Amino acid sequence: MSALPETKTLENRRPKTKHPPGLYLLFFTELWERFSYYGMRAILVLYLTTELVSGGLGIKPSVAMTVYGFFTGAVYFTPLVGGYLSDRFLGRRLAITIGGITMALGNFVLFAVNNQIGLYIGLILLIIGNGFFKPNISTLVGELYAPNDKRKDAAFTIFYMGINIGALFAPLVCGFLAEKYFATNINGVIHYGFKYGFLAAAIGMIIGQFIFNLFGNRYLGDIGKKPTGAPVKRNKETETKAKTPLTKQEKQNVAVIFILTCFVIFFWAGFEQAGSSLTLYTDKFVDKSIGGWTMPTSWFQSLNPFFIIVLAPIVSLIWTKLSHSKRGDLPIPAKMGLGMILLGLGFAVLIPAVLQTGSDEQHIAAKANLLFIIFTYFLHTLGELCLSPVGLSMVSKLAPARLASVLMGVWLAGTGVAQLLAGQLAAFTQSLGYLEIFSIISGVTIGLGLILLLFTKKLVRMMN
Repeated sequence: MSALPETKTLENRRPKTKHPPGLYLLFFTELWERFSYYGMRAILVLYLTTELVSGGLGIKPSVAMTVYGFFTGAVYFTPLVGGYLSDRFLGRRLAITIGGITMALGNFVLFAVNNQIGLYIGLILLIIGNGFFKPNISTLVGELYAPNDKRKDAAFTIFYMGINIGALFAPLVCGFLAEKYFATNINGVIHYGFKYGFLAAAIGMIIGQFIFNLFGNRYLGDIGKKPTGAPVKRNKETETKAKTPLTKQEKQNVAVIFILTCFVIFFWAGFEQAGSSLTLYTDKFVDKSIGGWTMPTSWFQSLNPFFIIVLAPIVSLIWTKLSHSKRGDLPIPAKMGLGMILLGLGFAVLIPAVLQTGSDEQHIAAKANLLFIIFTYFLHTLGELCLSPVGLSMVSKLAPARLASVLMGVWLAGTGVAQLLAGQLAAFTQSLGYLEIFSIISGVTIGLGLILLLFTKKLVRMMN
């Protein structure tokens, strides 16, 4: 008689291995949101710079890349406001819905109003919507699990795959619609169907929101419905704790976060050339023909998520192997330094290509082989895998508990600053030339990577 209860107790003690179904609901919601964002981003610069007669807006490339940089930078600042509003007033679920609908409207405006007024209204709606959506969807994933649940890391890995699957297929679909399926040839002039790419992005966002709201109550229950950050009355103990000065170690940890944030700004400023200067260089100077068929320029935006899906397990295995070796895993600053060097090498690959093609699209000596671009994205993705995943982990580990949110905001704001800088760098390719800008980015990022490697031991000592 006593054996049955004991068996039940043992079963209850077994660690859970299956993930809650809510994870997969959030997986598909994020997949479609990323499909919407990366689909729009893949064709945005092409839409801005293509002549009016060919279905674009005919904006000067230097101006277009400044607009692009402002847009991609702003999406990293608005989550600070959106996160505050959802914590205090809205709740995460409602904020995600507001953000999703607003982003769908933004893409629909880009589809329906094909002029500069429509452009700016659409981009503003996308920026606002992203501010509500971005900070809340990832937080919901964490709230599905208890604080010490060992499945949490695996859950975020699954969720991250949703991001990259959406990012992989978005340029293929939206780019095909814009550059191939809806492109027409009228009297020798090609008219591209960019607006249909934006429409596909809007539909993707609507699908994600339909799935999220249809199955939300069933698979998420009450998680994320109520605001969690309403003001609370402080007692003497919490007041004293808030006024207690940081320890020497905590100050050093904060200093390390600021130092590495400064380095990372230069990494992302180079990395984000993918959607601007690299897109334009690929469009004008790279031979995209394969057996008589011309690959859409926007399809190259799928290389990064493709390489992430392929390479992430390999890089993770390398870190695991190193952690079990005698010398141990590489320190975080060393990984970041290696990531910056790989980014610089990616731009160095393009230097012989630019020497071959030149920077004047009216007088192209010879178009570059598309393998140059493919290998550049390969090296950039390796650099991203060395730097990006360990960055958030580093902030969460080093930040003093009372400053955790502020310092995470600093880290994300650094990426926003990098996006603005990336737009300015891309704009300079039109006046200085691709050779000069790509060489500068290559030299600076490799140099900063070497400096980071040189000071790794010092930073590790500061991190204790």
